[in-house]
Amino acid sequence: MDIVLRATVMFAVLYLLVRLLGKRELAQMTPFELLVMIVMGDLIQQGVTHNDFSLTGATLAVVTFAFWGLVLSWASYLSPRAERLLEGRPRVILRDGKLLEDNLRRDRITRREVESEMRLAGIARMEDVAWAILEPQGKISFIRAEKGGEAPDPSRQSANADLAT
Repeated sequence: MDIVLRATVMFAVLYLLVRLLGKRELAQMTPFELLVMIVMGDLIQQGVTHNDFSLTGATLAVVTFAFWGLVLSWASYLSPRAERLLEGRPRVILRDGKLLEDNLRRDRITRREVESEMRLAGIARMEDVAWAILEPQGKISFIRAEKGGEAPDPSRQSANADLAT
């Protein structure tokens, strides 16, 4: 039972830590950030299983992590409030060709990272972007500005009307 309690505590610590680290996809991590995550896995294992190297101890730890992952997944699925709390909200980082510095700072995203993602999306200039939205999974979605007209409003294109925060 000791392993289950330790695994539960470490799951909560790891979950909070990942949330505090921000929204980044694995492909966007620097080599150092990836190395830190790998080392963290080993450190967590030591804290969870302590000196128990048995197959039963390892199984209990893995099943406990899977259980809590499943609980959070179901909570997100069943409750919009839990989804916002656990997974976060999309955040507008560029509007009408202009970067929203406060939102970039909040998620520790640089102008260079936005420009890189724009190039990957086939967009050459910020002026061509009506909206850039940092999704909860760490990906940036771009909505191109309509030529000769007003920029589309992403709140009308999405069920989530609080994008423009």
